[in-house]
Amino acid sequence: MIRRILRFQHICQLLTCLILTIYFSARVAAQNDDHAKSPSSALHATHILGFEGMARNTNGDLSIQDDALRYQTSEGGSAQIVLKSIEDVSFGEEDKEEGGTPMAVTRAAVPFGGGRVIGLFAHKKFDTVTLQYLDPEGGSHGAIFQLDKGQGQVLKSELEGQGVRVAVVRDRTDKSKRPGEKK
Repeated sequence: MIRRILRFQHICQLLTCLILTIYFSARVAAQNDDHAKSPSSALHATHILGFEGMARNTNGDLSIQDDALRYQTSEGGSAQIVLKSIEDVSFGEEDKEEGGTPMAVTRAAVPFGGGRVIGLFAHKKFDTVTLQYLDPEGGSHGAIFQLDKGQGQVLKSELEGQGVRVAVVRDRTDKSKRPGEKK
C-alpha cells in the first residue's frame, strides 16, 4: 500500500515537471514568433499635442513600421511621420501626482503630517517624447507623447537604429560645472 502511494506521488511529480516544461517551452516559442512578426514592438503612449486631426490626450500605440513612426489610437484613428522627415527628437522625464481633488483632500485631512507620506506614493513617473518634423509640403510641425517610465529609452534606441537624430540633453543634476560658481 505504501509503495503504491509512493509510486503514485513519483508519477505525479514527473507529470508535473513534464507539463511545466511543455508549458514554458510553448511560451518561449510564442514570444519568439511575436518578435519575428513585428520589426518594432508597439509602445503604449498618450498623444498630448501635435498631430493634426488627432484629439489631445488620446491613448494608443506608437511603433516604427517600415520607414515611418506610426501612432494608432485605441478608437481606430492613426497618424504617421516618415522617419526621414523627423528633424529632431527630445526625450524627458516627468512625474505627476495622481488622484486629483480626492487625493488632495485626503492628504490635507490626515493628521500629524501623514499627508506627506501619502504624497510620496501618489506620484507616477513617465517619459515624454517631443518630435519636430516636416510635412510633405515642407511645413514644420511638432508632436508630444507621454510614455510609461523606461519606454522612452526603448523608443530612443529604435529611432537611433533607424538613423534619426536624437537630441542630447545635459544632466541638470551635475553641480560641478555651474557658470560663475567657485569651487
